[in-house]
Amino acid sequence: MKKKLALALAALLSIGAFCSVPVLAEDEEMDALIEAAKEEGELTVYGSCEEEYLAAACQKFEQTYGIKTRYQRLSTSEVYTKISEESGNPSGDVWFGGTTDPYNEATADGLLEPYDAINGRNLISEDYKDPDNNWFGIYKGILGIMVNSEELERLGLETPKTWDDLTKEEYAGLIMLSNPNTAGTAKLVINTMVQMKGHDEAMEYFKALDKNVSQYTKSGSGPSKMVGPGECVIGIGFLHDGIYQILQGYDNIELIIPEDGTSFEIGATAIFKGAAHPNAAKLWIEFALSPDCVNIAKENGSYQFLVLSNAEQPQEAIDFGLDMNNTIDYDFEDAKQNTAKYVEDFFAAVGGEDDESRFLTE
Repeated sequence: MKKKLALALAALLSIGAFCSVPVLAEDEEMDALIEAAKEEGELTVYGSCEEEYLAAACQKFEQTYGIKTRYQRLSTSEVYTKISEESGNPSGDVWFGGTTDPYNEATADGLLEPYDAINGRNLISEDYKDPDNNWFGIYKGILGIMVNSEELERLGLETPKTWDDLTKEEYAGLIMLSNPNTAGTAKLVINTMVQMKGHDEAMEYFKALDKNVSQYTKSGSGPSKMVGPGECVIGIGFLHDGIYQILQGYDNIELIIPEDGTSFEIGATAIFKGAAHPNAAKLWIEFALSPDCVNIAKENGSYQFLVLSNAEQPQEAIDFGLDMNNTIDYDFEDAKQNTAKYVEDFFAAVGGEDDESRFLTE
């Protein structure tokens, strides 16, 4: 009997030792990465999330690891254009935040460096990463409509409930959307309509919508900032940006999840191919895929749903009735292969790409 117990105990100890090996190996790998990153001593981050969160994340990374961290806030399309022009010799090391359509364009062009992140295991689904580890998701934002309810009432207009409602003549000059040449948000809107309506019908839709758009803002969050003060009555963008404005005191903003369906962004992070500080860049990815980074988003004006299993979801998004799962099945592969063409087709349909009074670039 004693012999059987001893053998059973030995087997259990052996299993325990075997199971602990990956954890120990990962701990050692992370320790080695931290030391190598500290030797490089610095990191440059191009951020496409809101600057308040970008600054807070960079500051925490620097404080945690003692690595000098510089950042610049650029829209996703601006980052894509910049690294495309730098062609494998990027002035930045990593990309943080912003919708993944430009990330997918950069992936297709070979501008991102694959990295098998240890903390990638924290993702709630494989759907929130590039299949070849070119980028990793950190949050999910819901696309929708924001309206100034006071202005609609003053004008005697009903609240739009669907995407098609936005093409009604009564909304002429009342709508703002972002510029697809500078904002990934607008690229997502284009891809969403193509996927929901089909290519040709989507381009006809944009022709009709364009008649009601007063301005295409440089930044994807631009329309949300115009709705509360009444500079526009209807804004198209991410509803978490609307939540931020409401919590800033603009209680005249109403959030609309279109009844005919909507899509979402995956806010991502990635390493630029040819990064000057590759180990610090890898460490940034590990940091971005941890609660240390994502849980401070809601403390810094960003209320997107988080896609890490060990993160704390922002109660604000839930309180405003958003559901991270109530979206279309977005085709990322189609977006990766065709976004550039769809943007060209969009401008061919609406014209005015060089109209600086409507298509803002600054």
